Amino acid sequence: MRIALVAFPGIRAFDVSVITEVWGVDRTDRGVPAFDLRRSAADPAPIPLRGGLSLTPDRTLAWLSRADLIVIPGLDDHLTPAPAPVLEALRRAHGSGTPIAALCGGAFTLAQAGLLDGRRAVTHWNLTGLLRSHHPHVTVVPDALFLHDDNLWTSAGTAAGIDLCLHLVRTTHGAEAAAAIARSMVTAPFRTGTQAQFIEHPTPHADRDADTLASVRAYALTHLAEPHTVATLAARAGMSPRSFARHFQATTGTTPLRWLITQRIAAAQKLLERTDHPLPEVARRTGFGSEITMRQHFGAHLSTSPRAYRLAFQESPPRPGVDTPTPDP
Repeated sequence: MRIALVAFPGIRAFDVSVITEVWGVDRTDRGVPAFDLRRSAADPAPIPLRGGLSLTPDRTLAWLSRADLIVIPGLDDHLTPAPAPVLEALRRAHGSGTPIAALCGGAFTLAQAGLLDGRRAVTHWNLTGLLRSHHPHVTVVPDALFLHDDNLWTSAGTAAGIDLCLHLVRTTHGAEAAAAIARSMVTAPFRTGTQAQFIEHPTPHADRDADTLASVRAYALTHLAEPHTVATLAARAGMSPRSFARHFQATTGTTPLRWLITQRIAAAQKLLERTDHPLPEVARRTGFGSEITMRQHFGAHLSTSPRAYRLAFQESPPRPGVDTPTPDP
């Protein structure tokens, strides 16, 4: 897979590091596919980065036409104008159908190119107003960690760029490849929720129920095959269902049932990759109850079916004795 990192003065060193760590490290000995990451720029001269660093391009912008994925780092100054050749190259790439992902303030670069007009996008929660005011034709989503619209990916701030990069690996090469990269980076393979949980509030308070909620999530993860409802999880936490749901969303940025569905999908993905269990058995072990229900959730969340996912990502040969994997809380 060929990945183009679009480089120009003003890009953030952190985002460059994230992109390089995900796609620029050889992990083929751990079962991760080989990636060909190139740094593409309009000018071959080294590009200064904040902190006394520099980035040396190794390809011109013409290489974007060969890339399978284009990734744009965020910006130190979010209103930094991208060079005209960069904007034109991005327009051509999008027109040819190449997926483009922008980390954090990289959404501003896509917006400058006019690619986000009439489309949904996300950026750091502290920049949503700035993006709206400078690019009023963009539908700015305030609280997603990352989202996709018409082959364009955008992400929220800083760590959400890691989430998006791992998600792109997962959807292209499977959950095990993404998990192997995440393990080497000592980060979660995926996070659920939204960036609403990180937004500053005038009077932040420590959530005294956080430990209780963490223990409930841990219990649910180790008992995915069991039926769970807000009421049963709330009872385990010693709360009313309404109070439990409110505290859960404040802590994780998502509802209990959405969180649970995400965990079940992740567990099912690993079983489909690692084992030859029949689909009804995978559905039972991960708490979906039936193959039909599992198929509906796969379609809604992954735009594929369990059977198609297995055909694309199953290890060879499968290992039928592997126990149900436990996703990260």
